[in-house]
Amino acid sequence: MTNNVGMFDRAIRIIIGLALIAYAIPLGFEQGHWNWIGWIGVIPLVTGLVGTCPLYSLLGLDTLSRS
Repeated sequence: MTNNVGMFDRAIRIIIGLALIAYAIPLGFEQGHWNWIGWIGVIPLVTGLVGTCPLYSLLGLDTLSRS
C-alpha cells in the first residue's frame, strides 16, 4: 500500500487515537459502560503511525501530496 496520509493528518490521528485509548484504560477516567468505545482509537493510531488509510484509498483521497 502506498502512503496517502499527510504529516498534519498523521499527527491528528495519533493524538486522537491515544486520547481514545486513554479513555478505554481507566487511568484517571471514570469506569463506565462506554469505555470500550475507546478501543476504536487503535484504528486512527495505526493509520497515523503507518501513514496509510484504507478508507482514503477507497475514496481516492490523498492528504500526503498536500503537505
